[in-house]
Amino acid sequence: MSVYLVVLLAALLHASWNAIVKGGPDKLLSTVLLTSCAGLLATVLLPWLPQPAVESWPFLAASVLLHVVYFALVARAYHLADMSQTYPIMRGTAPLLVALASLCWLDDPLGLGALAGIVLICLGILAMALARQPGKRSANQRQGLLLALLNAVVIAAYTLVDGVGVRHAGAAAAYTLWLFLLTGVLLLAWALLARRVVFVAYARIYWRMGALSALGTVASYCLVLWAMTQAPVAVVAALRETAILFGMLIAGLFLKEHLSPARILGACVIVAGAVVLRLA
Repeated sequence: MSVYLVVLLAALLHASWNAIVKGGPDKLLSTVLLTSCAGLLATVLLPWLPQPAVESWPFLAASVLLHVVYFALVARAYHLADMSQTYPIMRGTAPLLVALASLCWLDDPLGLGALAGIVLICLGILAMALARQPGKRSANQRQGLLLALLNAVVIAAYTLVDGVGVRHAGAAAAYTLWLFLLTGVLLLAWALLARRVVFVAYARIYWRMGALSALGTVASYCLVLWAMTQAPVAVVAALRETAILFGMLIAGLFLKEHLSPARILGACVIVAGAVVLRLA
């Protein structure tokens, strides 16, 4: 299979697990199921891999906390607003924020291509923000939009932290599996302490959903990691942004969300901007 088809598959898997969470009756408990199952899978795989260096653990700890916030915000955003609105904003805005952070704190200059990508992403977000969903409360849409933007900040933060952490780890796969495991432990502990009876009942009914979404999460990362050993990292990262388009299609076809022209246009512009920014 072509490496680029593998990246497209990874993008599809990423969009799919988001759709599974969105389609769950309780979005937060669905994320807890996902992370718990991903943690269980990581537990099985970790003994067979070289372990991360000690120097990477402070970054790993910070990333775990950021991922807990990330999953909580994903659940809340999907509770309030459509996936076709929030998913493109979360995924597309993060590269913009990473680029701006690199400019401000790492002194990485931005070329014309990067600036063009930033402008396109901003225009796409504006189109998403102005889009109105028939039959939906505008207050919920606004809150969902704000949460999606806030989560983009979290995604950018853990991207930067993991970028440093993986370099210190010397073992990218194990670093990420520990991330899955520890995030799952924290969210599972919260669920058992705060909503034990409800969560246990929910898990008995929807454990297959949790297992499927966890498999998609772990497989998506592993496929991208492999692809980056076979093709230029910038190209792989850019192609992965097609997850936004997959997310839109899944939201329309399976979640039955109304895809207005403004949302479709906004998502396409965000994808274009993210791709330009990744390749700049």
